[in-house]
Amino acid sequence: MKLQHLFATAGILVVTTLAWFILGSAIQSRSQVTCSDMRREVSQVWGPQLEQEHPHAFYRSPNVPNGKALIQSEKSRVKAVIDYAPKKRGLMRHRTYDVDFEGVYSFRNPTRIPQTLFVQFPLPATQGLRGVQIMLDGKNADVRRAQDGALELAVEVAAATAVELKVVYQTNGTDAWLYQFPHPERVQDFELFMKTDFPEYSFPNGCGSATKRDEIACEFIWAYQPDVLSAPNIGMEMPKLLNPAPVASRISFFAPVSLLFFVTVLLLLGSLRGVTLHPMHICFVSAGFFAFQLLFAYLTDVIPLYVAFAISAVVSVALVCGYLRAVGGPRLLRIALPAQVGYMVLFSVSFFFDGMTGLTIAIGSVITLGLLMKVTAKTSWKEVFAPQKRPVPPVLPSL
Repeated sequence: MKLQHLFATAGILVVTTLAWFILGSAIQSRSQVTCSDMRREVSQVWGPQLEQEHPHAFYRSPNVPNGKALIQSEKSRVKAVIDYAPKKRGLMRHRTYDVDFEGVYSFRNPTRIPQTLFVQFPLPATQGLRGVQIMLDGKNADVRRAQDGALELAVEVAAATAVELKVVYQTNGTDAWLYQFPHPERVQDFELFMKTDFPEYSFPNGCGSATKRDEIACEFIWAYQPDVLSAPNIGMEMPKLLNPAPVASRISFFAPVSLLFFVTVLLLLGSLRGVTLHPMHICFVSAGFFAFQLLFAYLTDVIPLYVAFAISAVVSVALVCGYLRAVGGPRLLRIALPAQVGYMVLFSVSFFFDGMTGLTIAIGSVITLGLLMKVTAKTSWKEVFAPQKRPVPPVLPSL
């Protein structure tokens, strides 16, 4: 193998790498624009990330700032049933869900005289509320909108007695559901029960972990009892979705690694078996690898993700291995086929699983190193890289 051939091969790999980076950047840019537009449309149709705030009450008094004496609920029982129902819009799937909410809160008049309590219940910022029921002590209540948009109920409460507020509604949201405490100084006898229809639970940043959980039944309980100061918010993120554009862009950015492994194994083992490859052979092999990401990136626009992956992989393997079989016969095919399946196909499959890509690269590197060390341990590299001597034509006798 000539030294200039190695430099030419390295140049081909660099050019192919640049092509992959251009393809990955194009996919990423296109997906970001599409995802941003689609996310706004999905939020308008299915609702945004829902944030339900804890209600509070107050009564008017000249002895407190702003003339409003704040009252926290002395007992709260909240139930949220979340049904995960991802929807596809455009070329992306979005983490949409339905939620059935029910909250029962008890507010006590802390004074020794009757007071008019103003109970405020903030509604989530969405237009899709259904089946709304608002009751005080088991009876339908007259409701009006407060200045901040929350529902406000005014009720006469006798001294040292309590009134019970019950709110029920159903709605839709996207990405996550949150329950927040806007006045976290003190939370009394609070319990939230949540049931989901998916086992992959994840609590958003800034939210507390469930105090009790049944992962098999997908049931979670947050209990803040008897009193809790600075209670953490509560929330649940919807399971992550495998969208084709991010997967295709990541595969394109990491594709040079798989090609480098493949070409290294091909050149070394091919040389040991007496098959010398020219840089033009590597050029066609690199193009065959690039065909996989190119097909996959655009097939996912029209067919399901896994079908697009299978078709792209089969086409690329057929191109590369068919070409190398024509170049070096079955000897080269026996090297190329398992190497391409391992370095290209299985390596790309790791991108379908979060956190597996780095581990896959590490394992592949170690296995490749061990294989090459074992196969080439007794190889005379001086002979392998020795310049090939041109045959000297015989000298014709002079007449």
